Amino acid sequence: MVMTFNTSLALTIGLLAASNVFMTFAWYGHLKHLNQQPWLWAALISWGIALFEYLLQVPANRIGFASGLSLAQLKITQEVITLSVFVPFAVLYMQQPLKWDYLWATLCLCGAVYFIFRS
Repeated sequence: MVMTFNTSLALTIGLLAASNVFMTFAWYGHLKHLNQQPWLWAALISWGIALFEYLLQVPANRIGFASGLSLAQLKITQEVITLSVFVPFAVLYMQQPLKWDYLWATLCLCGAVYFIFRS
């Protein structure tokens, strides 16, 4: 089956977004649910969650790289997705206040996207 660049890019972004949801819960979900547990317990549970992140992230990066994205383009794409997943997670799930800093960080990432993808 031959995939076009657009299909590969969509699949890469979709897999990276899904993997990022697992990553965000693995990295920060224990702060809400396991705060009273020993850190080792939280680390082991987070590691188990992170397994699902890697099961999605590794194929996503392989597909993206094989379709012509550079390593830097994959990294910046991941960072944009990370912020896109983290902000709703922080505000809606962790009940953190929405801050202007998220907007400024988004604008900085827009600049990064421009510079990495312009050539």
